[in-house]
Parts: sequence; C-alpha cells; structure tokens
Amino acid sequence: MILATIKPFDDRRLCSFRQRRAASLHREPEDNEVVYRLYTVPDMGDRSWNLLQYATEKAPLPLDGYTAEEAAQFKDSIRQKIVDDLKSMTGEELIELVKKNAAKLEEEKAQEIPIKETSASEKGQQRIQDDADLIDAGIIGEMVAGLCTKSQKETFVKVITKYISNQRRHYSMRPHREQEQRNAEDVLFDMFASEETGLISMGKFLAGLKTTGIRRNDPRVRELMDNLKKVHKLNNYETGSSAETQHLNRETFKAVVAPNIVLIAKAFRQQFVIPDFSSFVKDIEEIYCRCKSNTLGKLADYIPQLARYSPDFWGVSICTVDGQRYSIGDVEEPFTLQSCSKPLTYAIALEKLGPKVVHSYVGQEPSGRNFNELVLDQNKKPHNPMINAGAILTCSLMNALVKPDMTSAEIFDYTMSWFKRLSGGEYIGFNNAVFLSEREAADRNYALGFYMRENKCFPKRTNLKEVMDYYFQCCSMETNCEAMSVIAASLANGGICPTTEEKVFRPEVIRDVLSIMHSCGTYDYSGQFAFKVGLPAKSGVSGGMMLVIPNVMGIFAWSPPLDHLGNTVRGLQFCEELVNMFNFHRYDNLKHLSSKKDPRKHRYETKGLSIVNLLFSAASGDVTALRRHRLSGMDITLADYDGRTALHLAASEGHLECVKFLLEQCHVPHNPKDRWGNLPVDEAENFGHRHVVEFLCSWAEKADVASEECKPEAVTTKTQADEVSSSIKSSQDSRPIVKTNPSKPTPGSSDEKHKSNFAFQEIVSTSDLETSPATSPIPTPAEPGTPAGSGRSSPVPSDAGSTASVGSGSSREDKTKPGL
Repeated sequence: MILATIKPFDDRRLCSFRQRRAASLHREPEDNEVVYRLYTVPDMGDRSWNLLQYATEKAPLPLDGYTAEEAAQFKDSIRQKIVDDLKSMTGEELIELVKKNAAKLEEEKAQEIPIKETSASEKGQQRIQDDADLIDAGIIGEMVAGLCTKSQKETFVKVITKYISNQRRHYSMRPHREQEQRNAEDVLFDMFASEETGLISMGKFLAGLKTTGIRRNDPRVRELMDNLKKVHKLNNYETGSSAETQHLNRETFKAVVAPNIVLIAKAFRQQFVIPDFSSFVKDIEEIYCRCKSNTLGKLADYIPQLARYSPDFWGVSICTVDGQRYSIGDVEEPFTLQSCSKPLTYAIALEKLGPKVVHSYVGQEPSGRNFNELVLDQNKKPHNPMINAGAILTCSLMNALVKPDMTSAEIFDYTMSWFKRLSGGEYIGFNNAVFLSEREAADRNYALGFYMRENKCFPKRTNLKEVMDYYFQCCSMETNCEAMSVIAASLANGGICPTTEEKVFRPEVIRDVLSIMHSCGTYDYSGQFAFKVGLPAKSGVSGGMMLVIPNVMGIFAWSPPLDHLGNTVRGLQFCEELVNMFNFHRYDNLKHLSSKKDPRKHRYETKGLSIVNLLFSAASGDVTALRRHRLSGMDITLADYDGRTALHLAASEGHLECVKFLLEQCHVPHNPKDRWGNLPVDEAENFGHRHVVEFLCSWAEKADVASEECKPEAVTTKTQADEVSSSIKSSQDSRPIVKTNPSKPTPGSSDEKHKSNFAFQEIVSTSDLETSPATSPIPTPAEPGTPAGSGRSSPVPSDAGSTASVGSGSSREDKTKPGL
C-alpha cells in the first residue's frame, strides 16, 4: 500500500507518465487525483499498474527519460519507502487506510468513465485480469487486525509482496499452459489423421493408445468413449462404422479427447512407468511361450472341484502402477482365489485394527512346514497369516473384532466389496460348488480350528463354525487373471487402484502385507523363491501366482498343475525367467548390472548412457572409471553414432594410460574405423600426440606378427585333380606360381570356371583353417603368360617365399583328416 504522501524525487520525469495515464482513462490530469491513483492500491485489487507491482515485480517502469540505473534506483527507493511507511503505522491506521482505499474504489466504480471499445483478445485478457484480483479489502482488514508489533508488520509486508509476485507469475504462465494443451491435441490429430481426407480414424487412434497399455474399457478414458458414442448418435449412427471406428475432423476430435487429454498425452509421450510398453510385451510373450511347453506338475486333488480343471490352462495378465494392461493366454477363464485371498483379508484386518492388534493373535515368521500342518509357534500362535491356520485366525478377527455386529452374509458382502475396490470393478464372483466341495473335504482345516481353540488363540465371542464358513467363502471367491492383475497392481501402487485411482488401503498396510508375502507367500518354497525371484508373491492351490513388483506393476499367472509344495509349476518358471531377463529382483544393481534389461527406462536410454559414460571416461583420461566399466561387464567396444570408440577418444586426447589399459586389459581392437575411416592412430597423429602414435604403431606391429605366426601351414591331399594339375605344371616349372583368392573370381573368368574352381578349393582345403580370419586367402598377381581366367589358384594362402601350390616339387606331409 503506497501512501499518497510519497513524493517522487523527479516530478518532471513523472509528468509525462501522469499525462499518459490520465489519457488512457480519458480524464484530465488532475495532480492530486492522479497522484492518488498512482500511489495507492485500493483493496489490493486495482487493475491499474501501480508502483507496488513495479517495486515487487521485474517489470519496466514507464517513465520517460529514465535510464535503467535510474529506474532501478527509483524502484528501490519506492520499495523502501513502502516498507518504512507500513512499519511506522499502527494496526488501526492500516485498517483505516484499507477502508479509505476501498471507499475510493467504490466511488470510481460509480462514475461513468467513457472508454474505447476493446477487441475480443483484449476482453479475454481483461477476464484473466479480473480473475487475478489479488486480495479483498475485508481480507486485508482481518489480516492486519491484530498487528501491533513491528515484526508482525514486517511479516505482513513480506506475505503481501510474495503473494502479488506469485499471482502475477501464475497468470502470466496460464496462457502458456492452455496453449500447450491445445498443442497436444493438435499433435495427436496430426499423428493419426489421413492426408487424403484430413480426418482421423478413431479405430487407428484407439489402437495406437492400446500399444501404450491403455485399453478402451479403462475407467480413466470413460469420458472419451462416451463422447464417441454421442458423436456417433449425432451423426445418425453412420452405416458402415461404429462409435469406435468413425472418422472425425479436427475440432470434433479435440472436443472428444479434451476430458482425458492429460492421460492420453502422457501415454503417447511415453511418460508411464514402462515407457516402451510394446517392447516389454514382446519379451513377456517369449517367456509365456517357453513356459507353456512345461508339462510338469499335477492338479490339486484334495478339493474335488479343483481336480476338474484342464492342465492346459495357462494365462498371464499384467497391470502397471500407471494402469498399462496386457494379457495373454486363458486370462478370462474363471477360477477360485484359494490362498490368494489370504493377503487381502489380512490387509483388511490391518486397515481396520492395526498391526499391533492383529499380530497379538498371529505371528510374522515363516513356519518351515506345510501350509496346512497342525502346528503353532512357541507363543501358541499361528506362524503367519499366509498359512491356513493364520488365515483362519485372521477371518476370526474380521468376524469378531472388525464387524462384530454383522451377520455371516453381511460380512461376506463387506469383504467382497473390498476385493472389488482393489480390482477396479473387475470381475469378482463366488463359486458355490467349490465352496461346498471345500467345506465337505475340510477335515484338516477343522482340525486346525479346534486345535487353535484349544490353545485359546481366537478372540472372545468367536463362533468357530461361522469363522470356518467365512474362511471357505473367501477361498471360494471367483475371479480371473485380468482382475487379479489389477489387485496385484494396487498392492504395488501403495494401496491405490491404478485404473480407478481410488485409495483402498494405507501405504503402511501395504508395506506390512508385502513384507509377509515376501517371506511366507509361497508355502515351504518361500525361502528359495525369495532367493531366486526376490519379490513379494502369493500362490494358491487353484494354480494362481500373484506377483508384486513394488512401484512398478502387478502380475498374475494362472496354471492349475502344481508341484509337490502346492505352487503352480508354470507360474514359478515364469517368475524366475522374468527376473532373469529384467532387473526386477529387489537386490539387483540398477546402476552396473548391464546384463539385464530395465523396462523402466526408455529403449535406448540405458545403452546411450553407457556409451556416453564410457566415452567421457576415455576422453577425460579416467582409467579408474574405465576399470569400473569393465568390471561391471560393459562392452568396452561400444561406439557412438559416428563409430568413434573409447580408443578413438583416448588417442585423440593423448591419454596414453587409457590407451594401454584398453589394449592390454580390455583387449579392444587396435584398428577400429569411425564413419570417416579414421583409425585411433590417425586421431593421435592429427592432434600431435607422438607418444600415443608410437605405442599404437608398435602394438599394430606386434599384432601383425602374432597373426602371421598363428597362420597354419597349407594342407593338401593328392587327388585326381592334383595329378592333372601336376602334369600341366611340370612343363612350366620356370614360371611363377599363380596365387589367387578362392573366394573371388579373377577378372575375366567365367562363372562356371569360378564355381568349379571354388568347389576344388573346398575339396582340398580343411574347413577349420579356411574360416580362420588369420588365414584368409590373399590374391596375388596373375602368372605371366597365363590367361587371367585359367582357374589355377592356390587352395590355401602362403607366405612370401613359400611353395603352397600342389605339384611344386616339394614333398610335404599330408595332415588332413581321413576321407578329405
């Protein structure tokens, strides 16, 4: 609030600004009024520029004749004057000033001031400015009502100044954000629109959206699908197209996708937890196919209904924490939850009772026994909630403590509602046949119940029969892979369903549930599973395997054949192969483990960063960093898009130690070429590093000598063709021997002659030696007096001065394998 008593230090320079300001208001420049309007802030909502904004913002002062330094000095003096005046005022004076300025504003509103007509764009800017009215006079009055100390007034000044600055910045950025949203819609339209018709095919658009993992039935794009139906209805249900395959123009498309544009833009910008979802899906398909051929295991037979499933059923469904979905196999086939319901009922009990109450009845340790064994821990409690005894006790807590006033039917519906919320409204049903079958074959479970009642494990007022029925009902709930993958993703997402974005459980509850699943989730195989897979999981005797990758995704695999411990055979194989391919194990090194894929990164991000780090280490001469890269298993021969390797960079920068390390320790090739054909020695020579050039040249000579020493002697066998060749050459001993490349015909030779000659080479030469790079054939000049296409050639290479041709008169031992 700038007082009317403030006087500028240069009235002449301010005069032109007063005149312009008065002209903009179509009023005469009356000094007192203009000064009051310029140097007061009526109720902090004045839409005219005032010196407080200039003092708190980085805006230019519209004062003619001022230099930048003078303007800054003027602004500082005004700001200091504002602060000093406010500090010197009492709370009552501040309130009075606010009231006076508010009254002045009301008088100005009552006056009819003729203004010029504004354009549509100016009206839009005016609306934005209307929305940016900063603080009401009444609010200021409340804020300053109790300001009696100097520190309180200083705080008030700081708060008002900061608020004005933030509001101005917010409203200056809002048009940019709106423009960005408009641009996203236009980019999406241009991406899928047809060049011929200028229309977008919604079928093609939705198919592209599916490749990112977002399905048409996703609750988060329900508005998009409803808008498509409305447009289809307005077009009188065009023949030959459905609501999802119609063609739209730009404006209609933008109106249709507007409610869900944030999610859609995020999907196509690859900003989900799995950015390259299509590549990830291909890897999942490969693992699925390898597991499908596994025919081990047998069906659960202690529950008659479970033994009726086909052993060929095999389905996998995936849901990420961002709601990306993928399924393959028999994912729609219904099955009962069985033991996969145990972590869910345990989570409900934790949510309602808390861990302290729950674990006063049930333990947290792995039992090391079968899941239905008649045993308690040393405290006379079930070992953990993931075995039958612990799950029965958890159901008793639900029945007696969570909802003691509910009937059996009501507690069942209550539990099912929790399961449906976790699944995002996916299929959750009930299989009465399995329930009856399980209850009839429940001798062991009833024995567990009576044993725990004998040891006083249950809470008071527990009805054992109702508890056992409730336990069988939870195990007999029916679902499919699709729904269970969303439930697993909800657990991975901290209790928030990824498709509906509803918070079902508290994060602390999910943390406790996943901890128990990690240590006790796969019966007596839990220790090995934690060692091999290292992820929370829960298996069931119906063939289900719920795998949770925290903060990434949930996976559910279902196949009825079980191993001797009660775990699905294909599900276990899938989990192990998944962790072998991706760095999902909780103790995988995400920084240096280069042998596994990280689907959380973009396709080329991992390799690109590795190349950048490697080349930067070589260019900077950091041998220690190069040693770390080598120890981490990185390919030291990686090159950038120009084909430049670490050896190129180290040589060009003159880092001899790096060059020695790369050649001697990493055994990289000494002669790689970049896109311009330059070798590392060329780089060192171009930049004048003679010591590097000498080392590279000496290394190249050693490598050449070593390759020459590794070349084996020529080995041939006398055949009928050799006899002919010897008789021909006996009359030409004085002529030089012809040595040609057997892999390439000499100039002028016919195809037939070349083919027969090449076949002859294959007969008389050993295949192992021919394929060695060190013994690749070297072409030699044609024999004088012999036509270029005569077809006579040396079957194997020879060094200078050697006589490798057949029939040359030199006797040589035959070292070929018998039969060649």
